[in-house]
Amino acid sequence: MTDALATGAAEREQVTEAKTQEVLVLDFGGQYSQLIARRVRECGVFSELLPHHVPLDEVRRRAPRGLILSGGPASVYSDGAPRLRSELLELGIPVLGICYGMQAMALELGGRVESAPVGEFGRSELTVHEHGRLFAGLPSEQRCWMSHRDTVFEPPAGATALASSSESPVAAFEDTARGLYGIQFHPEVVHTPYGTDVLRRFLDDICGCDMSWSAASVAEEQIARIREQVGDGRVICGLSGGVDSSVAALLVHRAVGDQLTCVFVDHGLMRRNEGEQVVAAFRDNFHVPLIVANAEERFLARLAGVTEPEQKRKLIGAEFIRVFEEEAAKLGNPKFLVQGTLYSDVIESGGGTGAATIKSHHNVGGLPEDLEFELVEPLRMLFKDEVRAVGAELGMSERLVWRQPFPGPGLAIRIVGGEVTRERLAILRDADYVLQDEIRSAGLYRDLWQSFCVLPADLRSVGVQGDERSYGYVVVIRAVTSDDAMTADWARLPYDLLERVASRMINEIPQVNRVTLDITSKPPGTIEWE
Repeated sequence: MTDALATGAAEREQVTEAKTQEVLVLDFGGQYSQLIARRVRECGVFSELLPHHVPLDEVRRRAPRGLILSGGPASVYSDGAPRLRSELLELGIPVLGICYGMQAMALELGGRVESAPVGEFGRSELTVHEHGRLFAGLPSEQRCWMSHRDTVFEPPAGATALASSSESPVAAFEDTARGLYGIQFHPEVVHTPYGTDVLRRFLDDICGCDMSWSAASVAEEQIARIREQVGDGRVICGLSGGVDSSVAALLVHRAVGDQLTCVFVDHGLMRRNEGEQVVAAFRDNFHVPLIVANAEERFLARLAGVTEPEQKRKLIGAEFIRVFEEEAAKLGNPKFLVQGTLYSDVIESGGGTGAATIKSHHNVGGLPEDLEFELVEPLRMLFKDEVRAVGAELGMSERLVWRQPFPGPGLAIRIVGGEVTRERLAILRDADYVLQDEIRSAGLYRDLWQSFCVLPADLRSVGVQGDERSYGYVVVIRAVTSDDAMTADWARLPYDLLERVASRMINEIPQVNRVTLDITSKPPGTIEWE
């Protein structure tokens, strides 16, 4: 981990060059750790999530304005539980402990932490007895979100207990002389209505941050970094039309102009008019050099007779690689490859910081490790919502900026349990068009994380159309809400909208005679069916 952090140090300095301050979130394994960093950024302060055992020298080198200690699943008394190093509390900067972070801080400083008779999970009522600096101006009675079994019964010496809840005698404390603060609840989740206010008080009043950072300000920083990295080299980008690869491509084009060539592999598995929209946006509007590889016949030939979903993915990925390699060879094998890697990708892959091997990534279909490219990843310190902000800053249309996630294998994995054929693709494409058209007309598109149709290839249903018996395909509507796709809830679409969608599908697509709705959340289901 030390080597990885050192490897990525220069990159992070470039990413945050224009900012004068940051607050680091140290991850003790909590399910909301990534969300803490996002909320801090939303408050206007750059924040990065680092492992709790990050070397002290790295923290000192970064000179953060404050530290936030995340929650975690362990008991502070469990064997192997992550320990809070006392040196982190002696850096002369404010520290905020959340949940496990608070308990670890209290234990390290001599407070009393014990297992409570009853755990506290979910919504809870918080009573503020002393407002101090953390709760200044906030109500004395408020709701919050708890998730713990250990509890602080006595704060450390010198610290003042600020609040309590039904199962937490000390639900918050502060030691203003040493700049140490602890809260048992989770301020980063929406179920804590005043959570953002608490974070703002820590960032603004306590850490003294200027609260001026924004994702849009990243654009100029990244353009300068790309120019320094690429020099006069040639760059290639596998453009999918998704927001990540699109924003990454535009940043690189702003930096090095026609040194960049984008390759759009049209595998024939896209939604209606998507290929034309990509060409219109990048070649015609932004004037980005763009090669369109029309490879529909190749992909359909490879998929003939294939029904198993994982085999579909592998075949599509392998064929994509071949097409991409052919186009790269025609361009003289550029040295640099653009990828739309996001900060969430970096975190979920273990915090990698620019390793030399090529990561399998949905934006480019999964490139092999032996391709001789140097990665250009201008988005690797940004979350999805921040990427959208940068895209808007670069002048991307709202339709592109807010394009919902779309799988690399395209519609092939939404034809479930059967072979991918031209006819089935046409049916699914038409059904999806109807769904998206009605959702956009209802003004709900941006409220949904994803909305799409699934075509069970081996399922038929009896119906009556025009006084005659029909035996047609079933279309399944899938629509979910989510913040980050880690969890998702099925969207409660209005009945009249569903009625219009079903009516149009059955009337406009002769092969379809039944429309159903998937109401499975994630977990236990997944967003995509395959």
